[in-house]
Amino acid sequence: MAEGRLENKVAIVTGGAQGIGYAIAERFAREKAKVVIADIDDEIGEASEDALRRINTARYKRCDVSGKLDVHNLVASTLDEFGSIDILVNNAGIVAAGDFLDISEEDFDRVIDINLKGAFLCGQAVARIMVERVKEGHEPGTIINMSSVNAVFAIANQVPYSVSKGGINQLTKVMALSLAPYNIRVNAIGPGSIMTKILRSVADDKAAMDRIMSRTPLGRIGDTSEIASIAAFLASQDASYITGQTIYADGGRLPLNYTVPVKG
Repeated sequence: MAEGRLENKVAIVTGGAQGIGYAIAERFAREKAKVVIADIDDEIGEASEDALRRINTARYKRCDVSGKLDVHNLVASTLDEFGSIDILVNNAGIVAAGDFLDISEEDFDRVIDINLKGAFLCGQAVARIMVERVKEGHEPGTIINMSSVNAVFAIANQVPYSVSKGGINQLTKVMALSLAPYNIRVNAIGPGSIMTKILRSVADDKAAMDRIMSRTPLGRIGDTSEIASIAAFLASQDASYITGQTIYADGGRLPLNYTVPVKG
């Protein structure tokens, strides 16, 4: 780990109280960034803040990313406390299972509002700040959106999630093109099967795990720290010529057009 690449940078990580979001926040803190985790679960958010503060400066701020006022307050309070926003990670996301013929309008709207509209609202609000800072002579910031292999693949009973992640890929491209004149880079990360709370819930189901392994050439589940390392790279100057891209960390799933033998 190249600790210190993000020293004195200010980073917002939405959905940062747990899972991939927390892993990213922790990695940023170890790279000496000041981290703001935005979430809606106050109990977990405050506990996560306490843990991160043992590493570096960190704050938890409650924010529903689908609400413009919440996003405005998140950005304003971060600027009031730290004076800048150098990195935004749009990680907040939810799922709602349901086949295309059965999914409700309410569930569809809820997932799109958090996963896609939330990234748009946060991205636009933070980008406006970043642009003004560039005009004032400050270094350009960077934005990272959380996509998924399901932006490319589709799951029949995850309709709005698959649609939202496809949208994230396109949002990443248009943001990157719009902000390129200011040298503000925008990229996305597309995880495959990562050991989060959702995946742990099926870890004891051999049939379910065999299905996952059969589509994963590397033959193992990914760790949240492996996604965090990509985020740290994209947020740093090591990625200074990368923008408009989605980097997939999926154990080889996307290139696969069949199944592989399951180990063990």
